[in-house]
Amino acid sequence: MTSGTLLTELPATDLAALLCARICHDLVSPVSALGTALDVLDDEDASDMHDEAMDLIRASSIQAAAKLEFSRLAFGAGTSAPGQVATRELKRLIDGMFSNAKADIIWRVSAPSLSKPAARVLLNLVMLGVAAAPRGGEVSVEAASAARIRVHVHGDRARLFPIIADALEGIEPKDGFDGRSIQPYYAGLIARSLGGRAEARANGENIEFICLTSVEQISEPHATAV
Repeated sequence: MTSGTLLTELPATDLAALLCARICHDLVSPVSALGTALDVLDDEDASDMHDEAMDLIRASSIQAAAKLEFSRLAFGAGTSAPGQVATRELKRLIDGMFSNAKADIIWRVSAPSLSKPAARVLLNLVMLGVAAAPRGGEVSVEAASAARIRVHVHGDRARLFPIIADALEGIEPKDGFDGRSIQPYYAGLIARSLGGRAEARANGENIEFICLTSVEQISEPHATAV
């Protein structure tokens, strides 16, 4: 752990603002690409590039839609209906979100469904796992139930930054949370609301993100609870 402060509470307004900043950051690339492609289509002198612009529009719109749909459940309510989320739906969201990732995602989830809070934890841990292997490798996702969710990463130069591991455990960075560190903090926040914990550890080029909880079902976590 770093010299950061162990939090007892993060104000809901700060949490909401930082999570919105993170979501907007993830959407900047595909939305900007759409604007660029439309500019090319409007340029009569670039008629020879119209086919490439249309390809970019198709790819960027698919990417933007996948990120929005993923974020809707990873950070939001997903749907208004209570209850369980089928893990096949989680796999579909993950496949769409990380279709262009260098790392291969290995799906080893045997649970047929997870509660919404547990589903959010799984999606957020997968995000951390893919980010930890920017040069490629394997990201293995495991969950037999909500009691134990594990994401194992193995890859060339896979790296776990201390700020990420600390944020999972609710430790504020020295300079405060930002759009990068708020996401693991949020994952840990949900794990703690489930009566458990989330943590990360590294051994060489192997990294493990794990969430252990004591209950299968629980109501939605409060934004300010730790």
